[in-house]
Amino acid sequence: MSFLKSIENKSKEFKEPFLHWELDQPLTAEQINEIVNADIDNPIEHNLNYDGTRAIDGGAPEFREGLSHGGKALKFRCFITKENSKEFPHLTSLIKELQSKKTQEKVSKLVGKNLSNSYVRVEVICDRQGFWLKPHCDIKEKLMSCLLFVNKTNESEDLGTDFYNNNLEKVKTMPYKDNYGYFFTSGPGTWHGMEKKEIQKERRCLQVNYVTFKTDWKVD
Repeated sequence: MSFLKSIENKSKEFKEPFLHWELDQPLTAEQINEIVNADIDNPIEHNLNYDGTRAIDGGAPEFREGLSHGGKALKFRCFITKENSKEFPHLTSLIKELQSKKTQEKVSKLVGKNLSNSYVRVEVICDRQGFWLKPHCDIKEKLMSCLLFVNKTNESEDLGTDFYNNNLEKVKTMPYKDNYGYFFTSGPGTWHGMEKKEIQKERRCLQVNYVTFKTDWKVD
């Protein structure tokens, strides 16, 4: 199935603890294969510990200290860019679908934000044992936040994203099911994260955003 068809035919709206949509089968088999096979470093092999953020990929000063390359030699997530797009032809096709007027207008109508001047950002994520993510609200520059799960290693469905109310009480855990996911728009009260859970092998996801800052992928 395609991302747009999933929104049109296999999505469900939820209002608690904040407005969001669940998506079923948003990815094609070829896109899933590229996510599974993306080469992503394992922090454990580099004696790095997760700190409740995604800054471990080179964004935190303690991991950059003394490294002339700024910590970017280690890749704990993989952004799809024009430079590496030939390695990911099917994910690039997904980006083109996201760029299309038809898709961005559909998402815009649902989330209540104008995406006509936005950019698409897509990244492959592979979380390993020890990963956790403290409750947070996404930056306002993320007009739409979407996480699509790829579970080919029979991990627990409990490894999905946790949603919280404004008192930071967990209200819901998104099921970590293969070819399943969710999206919402950033704003106050959109608290989400992932509590410390047992990852047996890996937790692969595709993060999809419409953002206000420049990427290689301007919408049509």
